[in-house]
Amino acid sequence: MSQDSLMIIGGQWGDEGKGKVVDLLSGGFSAVVRYNGGNNAGHTVRYADRHFALHLVPSGIIHPGVKCYLGSGMVIDPTGLVAEMDKLESEGIDIDGRIILSPRATLIVPTHRALDAAREGMRGAGKIGTTGRGIGPAYQDRAQRRALRGHVLADQPAMLRQRAMALMEQHNYELETLFKTEPVDLEAAMTELEKMAQRLGPMVGEVGPALRRHAAAGEAVLFEGAQGVLLDLAWGTYPYVTSSSCLPGFAAASCGITPKLLGPVIGVMKAYATRVGSGPFPTELDDAIGSGIRERGAEYGTTTGRPRRCGWFDAVAARFAVEVSGIDAVALTKLDILDGVDEIKVATSYKLPSGETIDTFPADAEVAEALVPQYETLPAWAAPTEGVTNEAELPSEALDYLHYLEEKVGVPIAIVSNGPRREETMVRGNTALADRLRGIIGSR
Repeated sequence: MSQDSLMIIGGQWGDEGKGKVVDLLSGGFSAVVRYNGGNNAGHTVRYADRHFALHLVPSGIIHPGVKCYLGSGMVIDPTGLVAEMDKLESEGIDIDGRIILSPRATLIVPTHRALDAAREGMRGAGKIGTTGRGIGPAYQDRAQRRALRGHVLADQPAMLRQRAMALMEQHNYELETLFKTEPVDLEAAMTELEKMAQRLGPMVGEVGPALRRHAAAGEAVLFEGAQGVLLDLAWGTYPYVTSSSCLPGFAAASCGITPKLLGPVIGVMKAYATRVGSGPFPTELDDAIGSGIRERGAEYGTTTGRPRRCGWFDAVAARFAVEVSGIDAVALTKLDILDGVDEIKVATSYKLPSGETIDTFPADAEVAEALVPQYETLPAWAAPTEGVTNEAELPSEALDYLHYLEEKVGVPIAIVSNGPRREETMVRGNTALADRLRGIIGSR
């Protein structure tokens, strides 16, 4: 599997356009796997006049015959998953027998969402900026070894009720005692969960053995990561991070397979940078330029609808992401959004308040908040890049920008997206990986 399988991860703070890249490549694979996060992720897929917003189901579901797996490292909101399945079916997507949910994945219940809201509300000005979907509390329960796991959806109803009620009673105690807030109606919550179990129970199945069967049959697998390296629990801008690992190595642990089966890593990055929620963002543009990028790029969260913070490309953060996650090549999205700007800046180092210059991302979020980016300025381009799929047709300044980013980040840019649709994409370079990508996309 490792020779032909691929991994797609976010190389910035999430929202980089992973959904489009996974959708673009999924048709060349037998299976697509989501291995981290939950419905705090939002992967957008567009082709022709159709538009899909996916949160839990892997983007490969749009391609007939592709199996979609939800790994044990995920946290699954049963109600959210069923709603997403219903939406897909209403749009003519056949999902029957194509979604497999790990029995070891952690489940989100209504009391998790209530705890998420209560905890975020108590932080005041120190809010992390969570999506409020119960992700953090569910991962906390997993670490505390009291979580509900996917297998309960296939258990006898009496066992599901016993286990779920015991956990939600603990949650209600915390809501009332620690947060002084109203408890959740447990009977209503239980009725909701029991209804979802009827739909999801038949989908529960071990992911690792299934992937090993794909490998034995010589079938390639695409691994789809959520969020981004700079939101990773250990390597991101802690504590302003997500609650799971976003690095590619976590896929092996989540799926119960050897890392040898994972394949090369493609890191998706925007031609600029965005971030949702609180936390360090050195190149943020709190001005008309940032607002213009936000409007042209439709930079509003797929999951929450919140406006994204926008800024120039941060080569220091991008190089850091490449180094800690082993990115082999970059898929650069939204190059066309920079069409028509007066000039383009790229952060190549940071200056600390002491005056010291550094060229890596610090571990301390307070230090990162105080960083002053040091920019290099590049010429912009006048001719539009939107829809351009032939590298030779790019404006020379746009091509120079790609070469510049490759030099600063340290890996090739193999894919360039110049629009939201599948067909508005090009593959660059003469590497074996580029040839592999070109073969997948060209066969579409």
